[in-house]
Amino acid sequence: MAEVVKGTGVSKEKGYLYYLGKDGNVWRSKMARAGKGGGNAEKVADAGVSRESGFLYFIDKDGNVARSKMARGRK
Repeated sequence: MAEVVKGTGVSKEKGYLYYLGKDGNVWRSKMARAGKGGGNAEKVADAGVSRESGFLYFIDKDGNVARSKMARGRK
């Protein structure tokens, strides 16, 4: 399934979206809820991950950067 690329150990807070930015670091943004705007991205951790083509990168439940092979061309 998914493999851990870098162990960052970020503790996730409710109401935030955590993602791997283009710079390879972990970022978070406030989620928009019921008329309240989201945004205001802030860097949470330095991961220094370089992306490979064909993989989906995400922050797993333990707060680590993980990747999974993209499903392409299903029949």
